[in-house]
Amino acid sequence: MPTRLKKLIGTVILIVLVLFYALVAMAVATATLAEASGWVHLLYFLVTGLLWVVPAMFLIKWMETPSRAEAEARARTERQRRV
Repeated sequence: MPTRLKKLIGTVILIVLVLFYALVAMAVATATLAEASGWVHLLYFLVTGLLWVVPAMFLIKWMETPSRAEAEARARTERQRRV
């Protein structure tokens, strides 16, 4: 799969992931933290605000990996430069 296509697909998935995750995190907070103190809210939103980074990190890593054809072309170019 070409890198440009991977980046397009990954960007769309990342936007959907963040929107869905934010809505779920707010719904859980509304349902469970209604009577909790401000410190509990702060801790909850601090953790959930950073937790989405884990799947996003793997998605971005996938987006940046070159396809086999691109990797082979890059390797051929490097070999030709050495000669």
